[in-house]
Amino acid sequence: MRNFSSEEIRSTFLSFFSQRGHQVVKSSSLVPHDDPTLLFTNAGMVQFKKVFLGQEKRPYTRAVSCQKCLRAGGKHNDLENVGKTLRHHTFFEMLGNFSFGDYFKREAIQMAWELLTEVFGLPKDKLYVSVHHSDYEAALLWKEIASLSEDRIIPLGDEHNFWSMGDIGPCGPCSEIIYDQGEEMGCGRPDCGPSCDCDRFLELWNLVFMQYERTSEGELKPLPRPSIDTGMGLERISAVLQGVKG
Repeated sequence: MRNFSSEEIRSTFLSFFSQRGHQVVKSSSLVPHDDPTLLFTNAGMVQFKKVFLGQEKRPYTRAVSCQKCLRAGGKHNDLENVGKTLRHHTFFEMLGNFSFGDYFKREAIQMAWELLTEVFGLPKDKLYVSVHHSDYEAALLWKEIASLSEDRIIPLGDEHNFWSMGDIGPCGPCSEIIYDQGEEMGCGRPDCGPSCDCDRFLELWNLVFMQYERTSEGELKPLPRPSIDTGMGLERISAVLQGVKG
C-alpha cells in the first residue's frame, strides 16, 4: 500500500471524480452565509442543500468537493468524543462526491470501491461495509461489485445507517465503508466486530442514498430523482494510507 501525502489524497480524490464527469466545487465558507439552522458548516452537502431540496438548479448534475467542516455542537457533535477516541476531531476536511438526480447506488458503490482498492490500494480483506437492514439492493450490489461475502456486509438500523437532512425533507439509507486497523487497536471484547464502537474498525466513507422524502406526517415518499451524498474524512483516509494508528 503506497504512502500518500494528504495533499496527494485530496488531489487524487478530486481528479478521480472530475475524470468521471463531476464538477469540482470549491469548499464553501466554514460559516454558512444562507443557512440559519447551522452555526458552522458540518458536512460537504451543506452548500448543496438547496439543490437536493429542488430549490436551486446548478449547471451540473455531478459534483465533487473537499469541504472544510467543524462539528462542535448540534446533530453532528464530535466535540464530546475528542480525546476519548483516536478518530475524532472538531475541525476536519470532508471529501465528497454528489449526484443530483444523476447516478445512484450502483455507480456510487462502483466508484467508491474502485478508488479505495485500485487507486489508493487498500487491501480488500481489511474492508467491510454496513448497510441499512432494509436496503437489500445495496447489500446485493456490494456482493456483485466488490465480491464481498455476507459476513463482510453488516446490516444495521436507523441509528447508524439511515440519514436525514432534518425532521422533514430528503432522506435515505446509507452504507458505510469500514477499515479494519488490526486486532491491537480493538477493545478486546469477544464480540468485537465491524459494528463495534472501538478504534479497530474505522468508518472511512459514508455513502448516503437519498431516495425518500419524509413528510410532516412522518411518511416516507419515494423521490422522483434519487440522489447521492457521500463523505469521507481526509484525516481518516490519510491516517490509514500513512500507517498512522494513534
